[in-house]
Order: sequence, then structure tokens, then C-alpha cells
Amino acid sequence: MPFVLDNSVVVGWYFENQATAYSDRILDLLSEDTAHVPGLWVLEFSNILRKAIKTGKADAARVREIVTLASALPISIDYTSETVQKNLMLSLQFGLTSYDASYLGLAMRLGLPIAAKDDALRDAARRAGVGIVE
Repeated sequence: MPFVLDNSVVVGWYFENQATAYSDRILDLLSEDTAHVPGLWVLEFSNILRKAIKTGKADAARVREIVTLASALPISIDYTSETVQKNLMLSLQFGLTSYDASYLGLAMRLGLPIAAKDDALRDAARRAGVGIVE
């Protein structure tokens, strides 16, 4: 079953200190399923990679490798954005950052569960009725 993928899971695939059994399970699901992410994911992911270079956690060659690996995964980027009003409403209603509300809004619009390690987003997904990928 397709699902919405939060960046909190993706970083575990490429940075050992962020890896968990959960992030590994989600990566395994991508051999059969498609993940959906909001357009914001591109900015978040590239910023994580930029920070990794700046802090010495990865060099430019490793970051290029990560980009190549991530680009080969079945991740569908949805550039349809919520309105400011809708994003704000979700953020306030579920106690989320505007960034996490974009993942929740996508999950609600597509009727898909969310794969996330972030506790606030997991709780919001349960309360919104979209559920969590376990």
C-alpha cells in the first residue's frame, strides 16, 4: 500500500546515527510500494545534506551518492501545496509545525497512512484518521 513518507524516516537510510529498525522496515516497503512526499520534502532533504557537509558528517562525494540513491527510490513528490489557511488550520488543530502539517495534509488528501518517526506527527496521523505505517 502506498504511504506518505516523512523526512524523519529518510535520514535514517543515509546517516547511521539516525537509523532505526523502523526506518529499515520502511525502506524495505519501497521494494513494493510508492512513497508520497510534499514538495517541501525536497527542501528539507537538501538542507539535511547541506548540514551534513557543513558539519563534516558527510563529504560532497557521499552526498552525491545519497542523492543518486534517493533519486532511484519510488518517491513521488507532490508539488500541490495546501493553502496557507488549510496548512495553518492543520498545524493549530493537531499541534504541528507548518512543515509537519504539510505531510499530514498530503496524507489526508490522498487517504494514505504516514511513515514517520516524529511523535507529534504520528499522533496527529492517528487522530486525523489516516494512521501510521508500522
